Amino acid sequence: VQLQASGGGLVQPGGSLSLSCGASGIIFRINTVEWYRQAPGKQREFVASVAGVSNAKEYADAVKGRFTISRDNAKNQVYLQMNGLRPEDTAVYYCKTYVHRDWWGQGTQVTVSS
Repeated sequence: VQLQASGGGLVQPGGSLSLSCGASGIIFRINTVEWYRQAPGKQREFVASVAGVSNAKEYADAVKGRFTISRDNAKNQVYLQMNGLRPEDTAVYYCKTYVHRDWWGQGTQVTVSS
């Protein structure tokens, strides 16, 4: 199983970024994929998830109404559209799925700063 996160960068407060997570080695359409983030000096925290079969979505309270998770099973991709970014959203963002154990992507840096 391999996960590849991309799309991070530097953005001003109020701006937008779209992250992508590509997966291989799994039956992608049945797997739940989650996004987590870890800010410097803080624990890794849940951001959002999208289920494989039901497409049900969940969000952390801190990002509800600003972030949108989606998936394209034909492309084996999960996306995280982030709008209204705030400095406190600055973190390394990771995607994760579970197949017998947790599998993590390598992380992509998101920096929100003026």
